[in-house]
Amino acid sequence: MTTYSKEFKDQALKLSDEIGLKKASDQLGVKYSTLSGWRRNRSKKSINVVQKDTTPMTDRELKMQKEIQELKQANEILKDALGFFAKDRKK
Repeated sequence: MTTYSKEFKDQALKLSDEIGLKKASDQLGVKYSTLSGWRRNRSKKSINVVQKDTTPMTDRELKMQKEIQELKQANEILKDALGFFAKDRKK
């Protein structure tokens, strides 16, 4: 099992945000599933940071936070699909 430094992961995530998950995994030689997992974990950590606020979140705020997370995941899927179809059209 290969271990990656935090700096490498951060740069890989930044690259995947810019050019898409598939292209970044190909360029870096990292498995698609590994990079995808890093992105998922990053999203979960960002929600945890918001929830650690000293003031309790209302039910509405919790619901909105969950919706934001779902939309972020949908955007990741759409980015991947865009890369896939753009690659397919170039042939």
